[in-house]
Amino acid sequence: MPHPDPSLPSSAPAVIDTSTPHPARVYDFYLGGKDNYPVDEELGRQMLALEPGVRDMAQSNRAVMRRVTRWAAGEGMRQFLDIGTGIPTAPNLHQVAQDVAPEARVVYCDNDPIVLAHAEALMSGTAEGRTAYVQGDAREPDKILQEAAKVIDFARPVQLSLIALLHFISDEQGAHDIVATLRDALAPGSQLVVTQAGFKANDTRVDEADERYRAGRITLALRPREEIARFFAGFTFVEPGLVGPDDWRPELGDLPEKRLDTETLPFWVGVARKP
Repeated sequence: MPHPDPSLPSSAPAVIDTSTPHPARVYDFYLGGKDNYPVDEELGRQMLALEPGVRDMAQSNRAVMRRVTRWAAGEGMRQFLDIGTGIPTAPNLHQVAQDVAPEARVVYCDNDPIVLAHAEALMSGTAEGRTAYVQGDAREPDKILQEAAKVIDFARPVQLSLIALLHFISDEQGAHDIVATLRDALAPGSQLVVTQAGFKANDTRVDEADERYRAGRITLALRPREEIARFFAGFTFVEPGLVGPDDWRPELGDLPEKRLDTETLPFWVGVARKP
């Protein structure tokens, strides 16, 4: 197994705050993982009581990440930047990409120390490729780009994955500016992948979900489909466009056991290419 990439800075030992929930650990709970704490499970159970389909959303989101990555590597993409990585759940993005293209380069980024504690699993890539982990906050895109550039050549196409990330960054926190900074750094031929939770008009559960996340000191920024589409400004959607996760090229297989009901729980996936 390759050692962690020496070109990236070493990090201090992870200090994990178990007193408040973290989105990565709540997501791990939804997926049936064990790398979460009672505070994360409590919030997760509250959300499942409010909307049982949240677990289906997590499964569909994970499945579409694998399909998109496998498709992109098959189409010739060889560089991947995954921001908001989350706790490793095999197969991870680098495993999917490098299974198709062993020479692929993958950089992960997350701000949860528990992800750092598992970073070795995120860097067990092929000898031909390179995998690395950056401990960083998505709200500091310039720093992420600077560190990622030690492994990724931004003069060549990169697939930027923002998987289930942007519904935790509000407009007030600069979500659109953050994505614009990242888009601008990408070379022509690069691709942007976004998955984002939405909402239905007049759904009273939205306010309740927001209150529960706020109580856990987590921002919840659900967006309508039209606003999610704005994240792709200047890029051209790959077919079939901005759709539910199970509708993004289902012919590629690797679908979840249970289809997500996007009429009840809106969730959108888009892949777009920089001209």
